[in-house]
Order: sequence, then C-alpha cells, then structure tokens
Amino acid sequence: MLQVEGLHLRRGGNEVLHDIHLQLSPGQVVGVLGPNGAGKSSLLGVLCGELAPDRGQVTLQGRPLADWAGQERARRLAVLPQVSSLGFSFRVEEVVSMGRMPHGTGQRRDAEIVEAALHAADAWHLVERSYLALSGGERQRVHLARVLAQLWPGERGTTLLLDEPTSMLDPLHQHTTLESVRRFADRGAAVLVILHDLNLAARYCDRILLLEQGRCHAFSSPEEVLTPVALKAVYGIDVLVQAHPERGHPLIITR
Repeated sequence: MLQVEGLHLRRGGNEVLHDIHLQLSPGQVVGVLGPNGAGKSSLLGVLCGELAPDRGQVTLQGRPLADWAGQERARRLAVLPQVSSLGFSFRVEEVVSMGRMPHGTGQRRDAEIVEAALHAADAWHLVERSYLALSGGERQRVHLARVLAQLWPGERGTTLLLDEPTSMLDPLHQHTTLESVRRFADRGAAVLVILHDLNLAARYCDRILLLEQGRCHAFSSPEEVLTPVALKAVYGIDVLVQAHPERGHPLIITR
C-alpha cells in the first residue's frame, strides 16, 4: 500500500501540490484527473520518489519511501512515465526483460513472465521486432508490458503507477490497455493511473482523484466525482452525466 499524508510540493517557487492525502489500496485502480498544469505528473513524481516533497510523507507498506533500497523498492513499485524512449535497437523481448532486472528468478521464469506480460499488453506479436521500428502506440504498449513484467503477476504488496498510458493509443488499444491494468489490480496490485479521458476513468477506475491547481477538488467514486458541477468547476465545460445503459458507470457527454 502506498500512502500520502499532507503532501506539499513547490517547483520553481510555485506551490504545485497543496495538502494532498491519498491512499492506494490493494485491488483498486485510482484514476487521477485534472486539466493541464493541475499537478498530476508532479504527484506521480513524488509517489515514485523522483521528487522530494517540501512537506508531508509518502510511505510504502508503512515505511517512508526514501528508506527503501533501489532494487527492494523496484520489486514492489513500478512506474510508467508519460514518455519512455530508448536510443538503441533492442528487440522488444529485451526491452520487456529489463523489467525483470530487480529480480533473481532465473532465465526460464523470467522468459515466462515476459511472455505473459506481452500478452497482457496485447504486444506479443511484436516480440521479435526492433524497438526502434515500432510506432508510438506500439512502443507505449511495450513499455506497459515492461512495467507489468517488473511486478508480475500483480499480487498484493505491489504498486503500479501509470502516467497517461493510453495517450498514443487507438480506441481499441485504449480499452485493451486499461482492461489489462484492471486485471492486474484484480489480482491484488494497487494501481494509480493518470488519464485525460473522463469516460475511460469512469469505466475502469474504482476511485478518482480530481485535481484543481494542485489541490484535491474531490476524491471518491466515479459517481461522486464526475458530476456536472465538479467538471464545470475544474474544467470549465458543460456536460451531461448519465448512467451507461449497459454497465451503469457514469457516461459524460459534452453539451
């Protein structure tokens, strides 16, 4: 479990996060929403240890995040940044295998996990391809497979942080990606995912943190967060919200 209490962060003299409280629990997908500049990527930077908060505490399984040694932390916490790139002509299988570096499970077991992670990310057919020959969306799915392999199979005690994992994907792969993330959480992992698509968040997230200028505007279920009043206040858009006719989750329609 990853927990944040009273988080404050300043960057370039400006406070970009103010008094954030957040808990990522096993088996749950938490979505982070908000307009550009709301503090979403800064929050992820603090959660993965890349940025040090000015005030507040981040704990992983009850221990301060900074107290975890590198490989020990990497066996429990994986992050997919907004942009991931490699400048060498690795094969896809080699890229995904990088996720197994913190582990000592052996070549045979690692190969099994790499295959499973590639299937989960709908990227197994790319296994022999050169990473540099892939499209942007294909690369994004390969990096998803890499972080899935890092924490595979997604058991209780592991935490996955994803920054806009669907940004380069076509509609089909947006859904297959979030379905694989959902299954990963269902096996016990805690997941945080930054998204811009309100309807994807409504469908796949258990809870949503809605950020506004670095502050928590709301943190609750999709039904309680994705309301016309809240979305007007944070995004400045007028919307209709109704229940999805088949699944029941909120369906957001711009007026």
